Amino acid sequence: MRKLEGKTAFITGAAMGLGEGIAHVYAKHGAQLMIVDINPKVEEVAKEISKTYDVKVETQIVDVTDVDSCKAAAKEAVSRFGQIDVLAAIAGVCKLGDFLEMSDDDLNFHIDVNIKGVWNTTKAVLPYMLENGGDNIVVMSSVTGDIVADPGEVAYALSKAALIGFTKSLAVEYAAKNIRVNAMQLGYARTPMAESIARTSNPDDPESVLTEMATAIPMRRLGLPKEVGELAAFLGSDESSYMTGGQYVIDGGSTLPESVSVGIE
Repeated sequence: MRKLEGKTAFITGAAMGLGEGIAHVYAKHGAQLMIVDINPKVEEVAKEISKTYDVKVETQIVDVTDVDSCKAAAKEAVSRFGQIDVLAAIAGVCKLGDFLEMSDDDLNFHIDVNIKGVWNTTKAVLPYMLENGGDNIVVMSSVTGDIVADPGEVAYALSKAALIGFTKSLAVEYAAKNIRVNAMQLGYARTPMAESIARTSNPDDPESVLTEMATAIPMRRLGLPKEVGELAAFLGSDESSYMTGGQYVIDGGSTLPESVSVGIE
């Protein structure tokens, strides 16, 4: 039996990048899916998954910054599938910028999507999980903010570090009700977000930025969305049944070196 067989997963940010990769892996492991995104491309992702895996996939266009939009999608998921067993809160954004030059709109962009987006989707899905006797929430955080940071990332770092506090607090509050909450802390993966960061850093040669990112990682490459999906599938499955409130780094070893300029080759 596949590890997510019989489970229904609600995945945000599923139109591309990490969310799309995680949706594919969840389907591979047998989960039925409600995949949501503000981008209509999520419907193309659903068609691709349906052709590849023998699972039911439904979609909704959802703005995670709008709690009513999230609640409507959660209600629709339960209507179609009967229950929600796993919430994978993956939707996220990143905009680089000098701290003194970033506007309140830039700050709110990160807070609204990265923090309130997880808050809103959890608010929408959690009541159904409680009715179902409990299950799992997987939060997409980052090594940025909680462990490391680079210049220009203050707003992004603030938002992603906040999700660690959210994960731990929610895990404690609902552990006795059989709700488990864990966070993934990603380094760099080859996603549209990483490519956007590269274009901002060097518009003339963004690929060189991605190459430089990879060079600084001990494994000498960027991660793949489906590799992150395997961790998300483990955390969403019964295989992680005694794990809650955890923060799990998946970064190819990028946070290990003390420096990239000292030591032996």
